[in-house]
Amino acid sequence: MAVMSPAEKANKRQGDLMAYATLSIISIFCALPFFWVLIASFDANAQLFLRWPAELTFNNYTRIFLEEDGGRWLMNSLIIVVSATVLVMILAGLGGYALSRTNAWWKLPFLYGILLIRVLPPTALIVPLYKVLLTMNNVEGAVLRPIFGSYTRSIMKYTGFIDGYLGIILVLATLQLPLALWIMKTFFDGLPKDYEEAALMDGATMTQRIRRVLIPLALPGLAASGLFSFIFAWGDFLLPLILISSPELQPLPLGLFRAFLRVNTVDYGFLAALAFIYLLPAVIAFSFARRFLVQTFAGGVKG
Repeated sequence: MAVMSPAEKANKRQGDLMAYATLSIISIFCALPFFWVLIASFDANAQLFLRWPAELTFNNYTRIFLEEDGGRWLMNSLIIVVSATVLVMILAGLGGYALSRTNAWWKLPFLYGILLIRVLPPTALIVPLYKVLLTMNNVEGAVLRPIFGSYTRSIMKYTGFIDGYLGIILVLATLQLPLALWIMKTFFDGLPKDYEEAALMDGATMTQRIRRVLIPLALPGLAASGLFSFIFAWGDFLLPLILISSPELQPLPLGLFRAFLRVNTVDYGFLAALAFIYLLPAVIAFSFARRFLVQTFAGGVKG
């Protein structure tokens, strides 16, 4: 082991101090907007610029749920994003396992091909995507109207491809699925096959191997892919803006946008409280999945 001279130790200490100082400055700069949101959400007379509230109040939060549609916005966001995340985790888990265990010639072209969905900007896909969903929505409506009559709109609120839960869920899941497939495929590549072979020797069926062996082993990868899918879908604004128009279906990003535009004078306290509520689910999701995320990118299960 090499022994460092006093000069080398001093240079290393100076370099560490510079690195920590730089990181501290960057962290403070990045944390200031979040600090402003938190402080302004408790200020009865919040302003555009950062300041300490003259009086702390919860009035901004109570207005969101009692005077506005904050509860509905939050529930719509949770329904859409959680459903899309669960769908991504199921498809990515099964698809990632299949891609990891197969040696078909089309595997790599397929994996690189689906990355095009992530490379292309969503704005470039809006027009053709909307046209396809509108056609499917019209076909669904034509089928349901003769059967359910006036109840068709109530049904299509959940199953509609335009201005319905199903359409936005499928689109968000489709956009997040390529990255999740890559994560799960890479994760299963690092899992030893000994566990599956032992379960097969014990007479376990495919369903039993999936439920008792693969799912427990794949939890870190599923948590990582689910976390990324949740965060990206939770923060999406453009797709809900294009695909959802009914007020009763609007998620939190659209509620925040409408609240900002509907008056001449911006209520910064109300917007800050709504923004803080909007931040919480992503922070909570990350806190739950953090341990699994570290395991996933540290190499999965070591055989």
